[in-house]
Amino acid sequence: MSVALTLTEPRPRKAAPRHLADLDLAGCQSVLSEIGQPAFRAKQLRQQYFGRHVGDASQMTDLPAAAREAIGEALLPRLLQPIRVDSCDDGRTVKAVWRLYDGALVESVIMAYPDRVTACVSSQAGCGMACPFCATGQGGLDRNLTTAEIVDQVVNAARLAEERGLGRLSNIVFMGMGEPLANWNRLKAALHLITKPVPDGIGISARNVTVSTVGLVPTIEKLAAEGLPVRLAVSLHAPDDELRDELVPINTRWKVAEVLGAAWEYARVTKRRVSIEYAMIRDVNDQPWRADLLGKLLKGRLVHVNLIPLNPTPGSRWDASPKPVEAEFVRRLRDAGVSTTVRDTRGQEIDGACGQLAASVREAGTPGRTAAEPPGASGAAE
Repeated sequence: MSVALTLTEPRPRKAAPRHLADLDLAGCQSVLSEIGQPAFRAKQLRQQYFGRHVGDASQMTDLPAAAREAIGEALLPRLLQPIRVDSCDDGRTVKAVWRLYDGALVESVIMAYPDRVTACVSSQAGCGMACPFCATGQGGLDRNLTTAEIVDQVVNAARLAEERGLGRLSNIVFMGMGEPLANWNRLKAALHLITKPVPDGIGISARNVTVSTVGLVPTIEKLAAEGLPVRLAVSLHAPDDELRDELVPINTRWKVAEVLGAAWEYARVTKRRVSIEYAMIRDVNDQPWRADLLGKLLKGRLVHVNLIPLNPTPGSRWDASPKPVEAEFVRRLRDAGVSTTVRDTRGQEIDGACGQLAASVREAGTPGRTAAEPPGASGAAE
């Protein structure tokens, strides 16, 4: 089977707006100087944006009222325009579709649990990996996100979680739209901003950040060398090359053994347990012998398997494995000594699978239920 993969970014339609999350402190100071503002305001802005999750200069009361508009235009343009925000699970799951400056759509999700609040963010508008069971993969790659567009999803998620009484954002997973490692330079910059303490970043512990990949081996090696103890999650979905070539087409470039080899090296360097993501697809990858093969490949490694009940896309030929089949798969992995859990299913009634809600917005050609107006929203997610 021949599938077109996109590892490079299509030409952007126009330049992205300048934002303080794309600049270091000195860069912010330089821009402020250009508009006649003192350099010390850079730290004020970064404290408000990264620490208090305020993205609208007009609401920054520590700035002179007469200067707020100019500062906002220079350093705090709106990056994410809310198109639709839905919630379910008694409000504990919130999914947003955002329109970017050039019309591209991306999704992010907030999930509140008893012990944590997690934001699932996107790294690309669309995805070039062409996995056939994934709604995002079916739509192809539009473009890479800028560092600021990635970070702004986290800032918006933190504010929405607080406004909706879900608690303080504590965890980030790069499991939204796109292949994070295919946008390496901007992902790397975003990871540093997410994990640096306020006011230089958002201040989320690197140990609470997970980066998911389908297996871009050279970039896994770069991530290992970056010195950030984030968790690596490998979207494996099949233990054998024959099936994985179909389910995860990048496998035609880097085979299962190479991907797992890079994962084990990542675990060795970072001392962090690797997650293996495995979507359970009825009569495709859920056979007992595949569970046994997966167990053999993973046994004795610093690894945890996260089985994912497939959230089928409308009209798709792919469906979730029956629960008894899923339970047998779990049993065989655990009997092999491999730590295994089944992911908590969230958001099915709000098109919770990656790419579904954005696709439904595109198809409808209407904003649907907008967050325009989530309560008390401000700044980029106003």
